[in-house]
Amino acid sequence: MRFALTEDQVEFRAVVRGLLADTCGPDELRAAWPDAETAGGGPGGGNGRVPGAWSALAEMGVLGIMVPEAQGGLAMTEEDLVPLLLEAGWAGLPDPLAATAGVAVTLLRHASSSEPRADELLAQIAAGEISLGCVFSNPAQSESMRPASVVAVSNFIPAATSLDQILLCLEDSVHLVDPASLQLERVQSVDGARDLFHFVVPVEMGESTALLTGAAAQAATLAAFDFAALGAAAELIGLSRRMLEMTILYATERKQFGVQIGSFQAVKHHLTNASLAVEFAEPLVLRAANSLALGNPQASLHVSMAKAKASAAAKGAAAASLQVHGAIGYTVEYDLHLYMKRSWALAGEFGDVEFHRRRVSAELLAK
Repeated sequence: MRFALTEDQVEFRAVVRGLLADTCGPDELRAAWPDAETAGGGPGGGNGRVPGAWSALAEMGVLGIMVPEAQGGLAMTEEDLVPLLLEAGWAGLPDPLAATAGVAVTLLRHASSSEPRADELLAQIAAGEISLGCVFSNPAQSESMRPASVVAVSNFIPAATSLDQILLCLEDSVHLVDPASLQLERVQSVDGARDLFHFVVPVEMGESTALLTGAAAQAATLAAFDFAALGAAAELIGLSRRMLEMTILYATERKQFGVQIGSFQAVKHHLTNASLAVEFAEPLVLRAANSLALGNPQASLHVSMAKAKASAAAKGAAAASLQVHGAIGYTVEYDLHLYMKRSWALAGEFGDVEFHRRRVSAELLAK
């Protein structure tokens, strides 16, 4: 099976890259950080969002790419959105693009046949009127007690104060929650542009907030979690490419002992190994997108393979980039940290390497 992008997908991806280059540069990323000092400059007081990027993406149709036509969307699939998330990763976009256009849309499409609110939200997403966050949480069970085949637990959500609604996936129900109704506490994240918050799940969620319950909620949650992990994997590929591109450029300009450091064999080996890991991971991401789009029964397996490889590749790209840059790579004033720190955060989000390796093992042993 061929997982290469179509001509239309390549063109759409190029247009989105240009849009993000205009709206989401390093200066805009620094402005998204609440703390100007840790961002290495900028005004401070950011909320994890890049002004202008969201409306531009909505106008281009990116937010509604997976929304049905009846709700004003493009009625396309995961195979069309995932390549755009690679570009979002390359730009370091902190806005909840994957969460809104992918995860939330997946959940709402499952609920649309029985819940009128779902159709209304889908239409608002396509129009760029709202942004949503999604959280997978089971307060009754700790991470260590959960089998590898079950979705990960997280009581943290980025940019919570800027979101219009939060979709909260519990063990057997999916709820639509107003962020103002949650007890939020800002916590420090390695990537300050995420503007991360911890929240406490209400002891009892009322029927008025429920969009899905029972088996339907469990199926929707699994599908949404798979896309969440895949979206993070796609962004990690983009981030890895950005870091390596910056590092290769630096290695051709930086001289030591009178010659470019990029000519040193050790530097070449480090960057080649990191680049190869990224090249091997990207086809797995595209394969997983194809599996989700076609409803492949092995979609969860393919997603976990992609996330594990993408997380490992991103960690390798970050390590090689930091080592080649040397001391300047450690400074917050240098742009590398904007992408490196985001890759560190996303590598563990929606399951780290070990989580997804266990999930792959569980899936294979169950056959």
